[in-house]
Amino acid sequence: MSCLSATIQRGDLMIETYFKNETSTFGLSLGDCVEVMSQIADAGFHFDMVFADPPYFLSNGGISVQSGKQVCVDKGEWDKSQGTEQDLMFTRKWLNAVRGILKPSGTIWISGTHHNIFQIAHCLTELGYKILNVITWQKTNPPPNLSCRYFTYSTEFIVWARREKSIPHLYNYELMKAINGGEQMRDVWTMPAIGRWEKHFGKHPTQKPLHLLCRILLAATNERDWVLDPFTGSSTTGIACTLLNRRFLGIDREKAFLDLSIKRQKECQDPGIKQNYRRRIPDLQCINNCNDMHEGIEEYGERLF
Repeated sequence: MSCLSATIQRGDLMIETYFKNETSTFGLSLGDCVEVMSQIADAGFHFDMVFADPPYFLSNGGISVQSGKQVCVDKGEWDKSQGTEQDLMFTRKWLNAVRGILKPSGTIWISGTHHNIFQIAHCLTELGYKILNVITWQKTNPPPNLSCRYFTYSTEFIVWARREKSIPHLYNYELMKAINGGEQMRDVWTMPAIGRWEKHFGKHPTQKPLHLLCRILLAATNERDWVLDPFTGSSTTGIACTLLNRRFLGIDREKAFLDLSIKRQKECQDPGIKQNYRRRIPDLQCINNCNDMHEGIEEYGERLF
């Protein structure tokens, strides 16, 4: 397929990107996330928020159930553990790179399971981040446990942390309270995994539901904010940004996943499809002015590419 050739341009620095939309509010970069983030840091650009869904290191030959069928859990070489020390070094390296491109008041959200989340929390603390919450995502439709030797895995965790311990962060408290029926939002979120309507062009093996990403964006960003996903996959984060009028850059090493991202993003340019997606996400039904969100956000603020 043909892709737009684009660049992130800051001063004399040119950063090649794989795709950008016509309004320069959705961009994708093909490459190693640490290298791309280092280039962006050198350019002096900073993001308001980062969402990261790094490898869980689960591809170990195990089995699971998908659509009623027994399947292997292996997702690719990118998800295989290289050993405890190498995995820790990888986590520390990309989290340190994030510090260089996140605003002092910015926050990062990182999803994981017990396989990697403790390592992530350790590195966050080591690098000077302040952990704000650990969200438990309780899935309403988890796959069954085939071995019957332990409890069924039905949750994932999302660590929310800010870059600096002493600089206040953005939290849209009243909006979260409104979404939760007038009560304070708690740190256990119950929602299903991705639905069929989110797999129209295929899916990434660790794809997250739009509902989850929309809630995160609503909690910690405002319209026109810049959001980065360094392990973008099929760019659910970017699609959520499109629905909520945030600006987005996604990075991935796999061309096939970026091609899937482009198909999803172009589909969302259809006003009818975009509105249908908004209707399917429960949290957006609680926002009275959802249909009045600003368009043309490229006219405001700093351009990235």
